[in-house]
Amino acid sequence: MKLIVVITIILFSSLVSCSIQSTDKNNVKPNIVIINIDDMGWKDVGFMGSEYYETPNIDKLSTNGMVFTNGYAASANCAPSRACLMTGMWTPRHGVYTVNSSERGLAKDRKIIPTKNTNLLASEFTIIPEVLKSNGYTTCHAGKWHLSHNPLEDGFDVNIGGSHAGLPKSYYPPYKSVRIAKGKSEYLTDLVMEKAIEFVDTIASPFFLYYSPYAVHTPITPVDSLLTKYKNKAPWNGQKNYKYATMIDNLDRNIGLLIKVLKNKNLFDNTLIVFTSDNGGLYGITQQKPLRAGKGSYYEGGIRAPFFFVFNNKITPNTKSDVPISNLDIFPTILNYAGIENTQLELDGDNISSVLEGKTAALERPLFWHFPIYLEAYYRKDNENRDSLFRTRPGSVIRKGDWKMHYYFEDDDIDLFNLAEDIGEQNNLAKIKPKKVEELLKDLQKWWKDTNAPIPTKLNPKYED
Repeated sequence: MKLIVVITIILFSSLVSCSIQSTDKNNVKPNIVIINIDDMGWKDVGFMGSEYYETPNIDKLSTNGMVFTNGYAASANCAPSRACLMTGMWTPRHGVYTVNSSERGLAKDRKIIPTKNTNLLASEFTIIPEVLKSNGYTTCHAGKWHLSHNPLEDGFDVNIGGSHAGLPKSYYPPYKSVRIAKGKSEYLTDLVMEKAIEFVDTIASPFFLYYSPYAVHTPITPVDSLLTKYKNKAPWNGQKNYKYATMIDNLDRNIGLLIKVLKNKNLFDNTLIVFTSDNGGLYGITQQKPLRAGKGSYYEGGIRAPFFFVFNNKITPNTKSDVPISNLDIFPTILNYAGIENTQLELDGDNISSVLEGKTAALERPLFWHFPIYLEAYYRKDNENRDSLFRTRPGSVIRKGDWKMHYYFEDDDIDLFNLAEDIGEQNNLAKIKPKKVEELLKDLQKWWKDTNAPIPTKLNPKYED
């Protein structure tokens, strides 16, 4: 590990040296910044309507581009969502379905044996930083990685605090599970951004920054200086956790610092910025009403995320779209704006530049989620899951237009919802809309075949009915 740190420092120093000497004014490739927040819910920001959490910098940034009200993560929890974003592929392609074991929860409650999970993203997959690096970009990862042990082996020139760790043991030093060089800051979110700004402030264009802070994942660790601000603030729509609110407030301040540096260096106008979250907010910590449930569930509260794109002179500012998109779409869209062609990559997402630039108002395609695994519930007495034992039982989901269907492998049960009329997924229409069920089931079955999706069917001998 010490050797890796030394190599990283040497490489970063050499990159800084090169950047200082660079005088190439003909380079028109855009800089690319992906901001991927950990566990931030759909309504955990002001621009999506929250009146409890305060995010003025993020809100202002969102006005520079297009906000997607139907933005989704391709999975309901951390590692699979990040694998989908980085590969541009559905979960059956890479096999990362959850965090750690797929046999979560008590064995006696699991009716079937779930598909074995893949804990590390295989090196055979070509991911965003590798493609950008091979096309002249200097690449930096800052924060949570969670897909392998060392981002420097995955196309990144610089690694700030990234490893296979899914969360920090503490947001204050010693961070234990997070290895990061010391700086002026102590609170982990501040320190990650401090190092990220050092990268942006010293490197030459074009660069790719994957800013993926550990915030606002547990452990909920308040920023003491902000506690008074939120302790006596009136709750809003189920949002009332003042400690969590300080973490969001602090995160917003840090994003404001990054944008300030981009503008001061005259980089902002030539930087494509994507803002999103890796999954829905953690139910019990925050709520996303009217969405149902939260992280780990495939109801809307677990997979809808705040989502916007900013790119001056390309994306019209102050615009909104209700087109359903997924973080799978980030990879092909980045390739488009970076002018990278003929990659021979088979991506499952779409280049959505035509939507971003106002050339089309719709994308006629279904979205899919596949989770042949179990994920236990955190709060058995207070949750909005299908049952109190699990946030997720093995199954698949399809959204097509306004229709969303959940299919469960344990019993072939189906739930059907019209999101235009029932965004909270309370009214199951499966029995009264059999033709719609038949249509969506055919689409889902074709998708299973096309992606070679594993369907668990073997009964669990330890199950107690």
